[in-house]
Amino acid sequence: MSSKTKTTATKEEARPALVPKLRFPEFRGGDAWEPTTIGALGRFYYGKSAPKWSLAEDAPTPCVRYGELYTKFGPAITETYSRTNTDPETLRFSKGGEILIPRVGEKPEDFGKCCAYLPLKGIAIGEMISVLETKQHPLFYTYYFRHLYKQFAKVVEGQNVKNLYFTELEPLPIHRPSIPEQQKIAECLSSVDELMVAQARKVDALKTHKKGLMQQLFPREGETQPRLRFPEFQNAGEWEMQPLKEVFSIFQGFAFSSNDSVERGCRWLKIADVGIQLMNHEAPSFLPDVYKECFAKFLVREGDYVIALTRPILSGQLKVAEVDDIFDGALLNQRVGKLITSQHPAFVFFLLQTWKLISDIEKSISGNDPPNLSAQQIEGIMTYVPRLREQQRIASCLSSLDTLITLETQKLEALKTHKKGLMQQLFPSLEEVEA
Repeated sequence: MSSKTKTTATKEEARPALVPKLRFPEFRGGDAWEPTTIGALGRFYYGKSAPKWSLAEDAPTPCVRYGELYTKFGPAITETYSRTNTDPETLRFSKGGEILIPRVGEKPEDFGKCCAYLPLKGIAIGEMISVLETKQHPLFYTYYFRHLYKQFAKVVEGQNVKNLYFTELEPLPIHRPSIPEQQKIAECLSSVDELMVAQARKVDALKTHKKGLMQQLFPREGETQPRLRFPEFQNAGEWEMQPLKEVFSIFQGFAFSSNDSVERGCRWLKIADVGIQLMNHEAPSFLPDVYKECFAKFLVREGDYVIALTRPILSGQLKVAEVDDIFDGALLNQRVGKLITSQHPAFVFFLLQTWKLISDIEKSISGNDPPNLSAQQIEGIMTYVPRLREQQRIASCLSSLDTLITLETQKLEALKTHKKGLMQQLFPSLEEVEA
């Protein structure tokens, strides 16, 4: 035995056996997970080139490209999205059961998070992908690798373009349960993934339904009334054409200084807090409580509507949202505006979600870098508005749908949280593995 082999064996023997916090009943009291390395699980190789220029819908060869690991696939690849005209003799094909790990990326922590199990045979695997063939349970190790994303990040190389070579992965320490326990864990997490996929489809279906409904409930280009009206308004006549300045105005916030920021106090509503139809709670900021009196006119209340005034359009959607309970009593920053209207406020909120109005607003602010929105720029844009009772009816219908979308989205987030908790319980903690 070489000295290197002896050293490796000694290290593995010295590593303590581990068990996860949560085990299925049939494995409780059973053998501990064995210390090993990723390289000991099987054989690594790289895929081969299926360049972008070779892709075509009618091409003969299905393939997986590294970018799709980030954008298209979850833990298991059940279908492919690309086909290549590349000569099959120059490609590497799946046998079914491989684990795919992106070799190139932008963020170190994304490499481990985007591993995928490929159960399909005869799929060409792109060159920027590390492929692991193993006789262990591949789906189990796909989940395990995703759990170890921080460990993967530590061996990523490069500055602007990040690389993760499988030679850096092979020595990483892991712990291996029996194959029956691997299978049980994989089946459990896979069933949660199936629930998440089904719930995500439900949310997407509701959003698609809302989009179609709004196209019917608001006039289209060149039309003066919507194609779908509630029975009590079918003979109410055309909607009235008005400039936006008669529909709503924008009250702009105050230019607070970054020096005003405190750790605790009154919520500070900044531009980053305004998302697409929802408030963003991820990066809270605060101002001194005494500012509530000094700057009382800049307070917003739950149920108000606010709009981002810098880069207000993202992915074809306007960053406008209803103030929720978290931001009730917040102080408005300069580049955020509060909508002031004598119309039905929720109707105006939905009007600002229509493709026609967003398109007109985008044209009016184009040419600025960054794009900035002001009331003066958009006040002359013409739109169609019904009478107040019809506004209320439309707003009530769409608000009910938004409530349902929010409820189903919360269910999806709950499933994600449940899965995250399961992963933390079903695998040994990262601290124990590193020890």
